[in-house]
Amino acid sequence: ADIGDIIRGKDLFLGHKQRKKHLEKRLERMFENIQHNNTELKNIPLPKVREYWWALNRDQVWKAITCDAGVKDTYSINTGNGETILWDQKCGHYEYGKVPTNLDYVPQYLR
Repeated sequence: ADIGDIIRGKDLFLGHKQRKKHLEKRLERMFENIQHNNTELKNIPLPKVREYWWALNRDQVWKAITCDAGVKDTYSINTGNGETILWDQKCGHYEYGKVPTNLDYVPQYLR
């Protein structure tokens, strides 16, 4: 599963159904709390709040993931012209100044 898919409520979650329900309820409560505490988000539908939060925080999630990466872990991104770039920088350091989001909106079953 992709963290962005889970946060945005788009994960296929092919595992245990009870765990999926439990996770989804916890995420809904979390985003309802975010919505409740931010006056700008009060009238926005919950799925949009989830998208908003992910867009705002994906770089921090990336930092958290890469800071705990092992010494030999590498990350890759397909540039779109047949070239794949590999790198191994840690703690959110990435090339081109942005988090690799090349697959964020590709449906999970196509990845």
